[in-house]
Amino acid sequence: MFLAMNFHNPMPYADIAQQIWTMKYRYGEETDLPATFRRVADAVAMAEPEVQRKQHAHAFYEVMADLRFLPAGRILAGAGTGRAVTLFNCFVMNKIGDSIPEIFANLNEAAQTLQQGGGIGHDFSTLRPKGAPVLGVGADASGPLSFMDVWDAMCRTIMSAGARRGAMMGTLRCDHPDIEAFIAAKRDPAKLRNFNISVLVTDAFMAALKSDAPWPLVFKGRVYKTVQAQELWRQIMQATYDYAEPGVIFIDRINAQNPLSYCEEICCTNPCGEQPLPAYGACLLGSLNLTRFVTSAFSKSAALDVADLRKVTSVAIRFLDNVIDVSNYPLPEQKREALQKRRLGLGVTGLADALLMCGVRYGSEQATALIASWMEAIQQAALQASCALALEKGAFPLFNAEQYLATSYGKSRSAAQREMIARSGLRNGLLTSIAPTGTISLLAGNVSSGIEPIFSTAYERRIRDVDGEHSELLQDYAVSVWQSEHGSSFPPETVTVNDLHPDDHLRMQAAVQPFIDSSISKTINVSEAMDFKTFVSVYEKAYAMGLKGCTTFRPNNITGSILSNVKEACPSCGGESLIHHEGCKSCTSCGFAVCG
Repeated sequence: MFLAMNFHNPMPYADIAQQIWTMKYRYGEETDLPATFRRVADAVAMAEPEVQRKQHAHAFYEVMADLRFLPAGRILAGAGTGRAVTLFNCFVMNKIGDSIPEIFANLNEAAQTLQQGGGIGHDFSTLRPKGAPVLGVGADASGPLSFMDVWDAMCRTIMSAGARRGAMMGTLRCDHPDIEAFIAAKRDPAKLRNFNISVLVTDAFMAALKSDAPWPLVFKGRVYKTVQAQELWRQIMQATYDYAEPGVIFIDRINAQNPLSYCEEICCTNPCGEQPLPAYGACLLGSLNLTRFVTSAFSKSAALDVADLRKVTSVAIRFLDNVIDVSNYPLPEQKREALQKRRLGLGVTGLADALLMCGVRYGSEQATALIASWMEAIQQAALQASCALALEKGAFPLFNAEQYLATSYGKSRSAAQREMIARSGLRNGLLTSIAPTGTISLLAGNVSSGIEPIFSTAYERRIRDVDGEHSELLQDYAVSVWQSEHGSSFPPETVTVNDLHPDDHLRMQAAVQPFIDSSISKTINVSEAMDFKTFVSVYEKAYAMGLKGCTTFRPNNITGSILSNVKEACPSCGGESLIHHEGCKSCTSCGFAVCG
């Protein structure tokens, strides 16, 4: 049997979970997922004193075994295997020096990092623009995009640990002279395919946008060109409207709200954007599966067990803190950075499913209030756990209570939290982050991903493995739980991405952001029919609501899609809402069903 456990809501594992485990996380002679969890728990407990290892390994195993806590995929795949791989998902690389030796030294470091399984982020704003003179050789610079092509080619040749290829983020400041070419780069469907790209948008630019002021494009004090801020913004918006990139990162807000702003500067994020990081910064992730904390699902008394959520949060913080000490690092600079700040990224997954199981519509005012209370509980428990670890093991080396509490983030803590931090110190510079949780959500029975809404009650997903790509038909976890008791109908609060307005997405992200130290990976799916003006307003609302960034996806011919609805005409109502699942057919519109 793949996994036997006492679920709050017992559901058999889908075939996809077995495939994910076999393809990505199974090691050696492991016969089931519990064996994988035991390997990981034992390996992570090695950071504890020898007399305490068995106790902590048991606690780590327990929170993983019933899927309340899901470590990120790199941890599940690598911990305890003896492989020369990193347990960190992603890194932001060092600033790229503006010379050929420095550029290719950075490329070499990137290759080493990708080889061990870590995704990477690079800010290319430090490279001189195309056409700028290269003193001493009588030549003109080729510009940052030409070197991004070099990185892209390198990434294509390196297979990351396991069966996935490396992921990369590339950023460029909104005042770089080559920003217009950067914005348009991915209009070519063959260009920069291994990169996600984002524009670093400053507060000064947003102010210039509001007044339609001229916007100078500058490198090292020289103005190369001046454009209207609204025209540059239109180019950014048109590109992401047409082919979903670049994303937008509000970089000044990220630095202003960074708890470690007193000792670092951030100019890039990991590939999915949930971890803004300094040079050599490392992204260590794990998620609390909120569906596992729901009691009396789909009843009038359905609720989240917040006491248990706090307890598991405390165990998860210790687990992730230990990973820092037992992990390999591709580069010594990455290890030094991780040990000096001990930043973590504990997040959540299954949020939309948990809301549905509690009888709450995703995107509603009730939902935003409820998830804010859940996230506040997690943040408080994480902070308490980190303070307790600081008393037990010591604060992170760069911790300075006076400087930490003087930051914008420190000032926003409650009086009780500030007193606790000052008294005990902190083990970890940052504690919370929300990742997209793709494969670990599938491993947990296809719970909704991260804080995203349910994509569809059932859909096809492209799966990439060593033999190529194939499609799997998947059904949402919460819907499966409901239908196991109620047949082919759907909970009345069921909504999917096609039912939501962009404002619903923004409200949910804004409700969670105050309780997240780092950032949030969140994609706002919009209709292909959305007009351009409405589309632009999504990003402007995101900035006005205090978000740290914004990413949308509008169906297009260049980007394609990982997920796709299964559409077939229903013989009962005639709508294209018939889905296939495990030999049965059912209509998501009228409830018509036929099995066998």
